[in-house]
Amino acid sequence: MLVLLAGIFVVHIATVIMLFVSTIANVWMVGSSNYATISTGLWLLCNRTCTQLPVSSQDEASLKAVQAFMILSIIFSVVALVLFIIQLFTLEKGKRFYVTGAVMLVCWMCILIAVSIYTARFTSTVAYSTNPHHGYCFILAWICFCFSFIIGILYLVLRKK
Repeated sequence: MLVLLAGIFVVHIATVIMLFVSTIANVWMVGSSNYATISTGLWLLCNRTCTQLPVSSQDEASLKAVQAFMILSIIFSVVALVLFIIQLFTLEKGKRFYVTGAVMLVCWMCILIAVSIYTARFTSTVAYSTNPHHGYCFILAWICFCFSFIIGILYLVLRKK
């Protein structure tokens, strides 16, 4: 049981770190130009230097929603981690980690919404580039989506022994 708890804890910490990296780094989409590699993220467009991400007025609300949901997913993931640690020491034997699991599933839903909006609106083009493809932050966000769902379900099923 201790090994299972430690494993869940390690995967949860890894998920929090990957969420931070995928939200902060600007490598959601990568493309090439005549001069260098161009990458875009949720915040900046980076060529040799980083500048404000050029977004059309019709896509601005979608980008703000993606940014907000990624930040919310980080917050909910950290809250779930803190709740898990608190419940680990205060929860009675035989009880389940319902609150922690519910918060982690809310994190999962925020990641799902953010990455789905980004996939629908922004993955087809990278400004000023050719041959666009997904960057590592986009892939990390999908990995965090899977991990947060698995962790949330494990918290709901897990009993304190």
